[in-house]
Amino acid sequence: MSPSMHFAVLALALTGLVHADAMYTKNSPVLQVTAKTYDSLIAQSNHTSIVEFYAPWCGHCQNLKPAYEKAAKNLAALAKVAAVNCDDDANKQFCGQMGVQGFPTLKIVKPGKKPGRPIVEDYNGPRTSKAIVDAVKDKIPNHVKRLQGNALDTWLSNQSPPAKAIVFSDKGTTSPLVKSLAIDFLGKIAFAQVRDKATAEKNGVTELPSILLVSAPGQTPIPYKGEINRDSLLAFFSQIATPNPDPAPKGAKSSKSHKSSSQKESQASSSISAEFSRSSEAHRSSDFDDYLAHSGTVVEDDTPTESPLPIVKQEEKPAVIPDAAPPVPIVATLAELEAACLTPKSHICLLVLLPSLSGPESVLPQSATTALASLAEIADKYQKRKASIIPIYAVPGEVQNSSGIRQDLGLDPQERLEIIAINMKRGWWRQYSHEAYDVRDLEDFIDAIKLGEGSKSKIPPGFGAGTRDAPEPDPAEGVDSVAEPEPVETPQVEHDETSSAEAVDHAAEPEPVETPEVDHDEL
Repeated sequence: MSPSMHFAVLALALTGLVHADAMYTKNSPVLQVTAKTYDSLIAQSNHTSIVEFYAPWCGHCQNLKPAYEKAAKNLAALAKVAAVNCDDDANKQFCGQMGVQGFPTLKIVKPGKKPGRPIVEDYNGPRTSKAIVDAVKDKIPNHVKRLQGNALDTWLSNQSPPAKAIVFSDKGTTSPLVKSLAIDFLGKIAFAQVRDKATAEKNGVTELPSILLVSAPGQTPIPYKGEINRDSLLAFFSQIATPNPDPAPKGAKSSKSHKSSSQKESQASSSISAEFSRSSEAHRSSDFDDYLAHSGTVVEDDTPTESPLPIVKQEEKPAVIPDAAPPVPIVATLAELEAACLTPKSHICLLVLLPSLSGPESVLPQSATTALASLAEIADKYQKRKASIIPIYAVPGEVQNSSGIRQDLGLDPQERLEIIAINMKRGWWRQYSHEAYDVRDLEDFIDAIKLGEGSKSKIPPGFGAGTRDAPEPDPAEGVDSVAEPEPVETPQVEHDETSSAEAVDHAAEPEPVETPEVDHDEL
């Protein structure tokens, strides 16, 4: 294969990485959802869900992935943790209908009073597994009554439904485990929680927590003697009732009004579809929540209320999903590299020194693909704002070998990704030293260079194309108009985000070093 052909293949490969397949594999604890399966898996579900709307090329989405998968494991059987790939053409219209304007967008979907009409609200909390788990657990519907004294006797005599489960606990709140079990047997077994010790002793309960199952009014209670975990409790309650399927089977349409409503919704959906298609095409051409019985015997009313945030309405105007940013250009030859950045008069350049590939079928490591995607996003944002930005180039291993750039600057071997800023005209260069390659960190690095912040290193003699002239004094020079006296290390400046794709595109927060594992097997 000729050198030019090799670089063409590499360029295509890098472009393809930006449009990668779904981030979550089939073995991931995160549930894969599409526009076609969202209604049956999420909207019609009896359980609360959190849904991530993402794009595979999004650096922040990649950073969120470990915390999101950990949250999925901790919420297993309590709630659903799902994800939708908005970069898939089949999902773009749906993502727009859900109000997605940037990535990653997290939405909590809580069953509403009417089946199939969930309450949807944005999650804007910290991007850590613990914060996500706590937020979702807080949104699990509570169908467990809080009773004490004579109220328990009155509740037990109620025939609807005849089966009752009583949880005796010294806790002041209802655990997510009990809430989830109440959802599984909703309409078949009524659940109540008793904290009053006198009421517990009256019913023969001396140890807390304890569970009694009453199959019908007047029947002898069956005490639970197993371990406190979901599978064992599910089997215990299943001896008198089968759990509800999720979602519940759809009933037959019996009324004309229901059909009329369905027709109207269908027409509205068609209208939205057409409008979204027109919006997407225009952009493309311009260069992206009452099963609880109301009883006077309830002491504490834990009836869940609807979120103040509105149910997502179909008539809302769909948002345009941004297309992927153009990839970072690749310098295919030494001559191209020297002409772009290494002549004596060259201004500032940002060079992405890619790790060497062992063969034509080798792929770049994730660090490199994330860095390239983040830098492409930054460059695209600047271009849309018509703002000047330091030129960015990706340099393959072969070109690095020819130029001797790593050896001359004392950089690590070619198995490692390096990002440097270099200014031949002023005679300095600077190395990016962070291990993270998300948009915010890389943009802070670029801003620091433009503001003259941070320490720089002198370019060694004889480096670059031809004989380098002595560094010139300090004239104004466009994007590299920086203060030339060696600056002192100063805190980096936070910058306003103006891109719509970054409005909710927050960086995943670091996981706490020592966080206790979430334990939902408790009463």
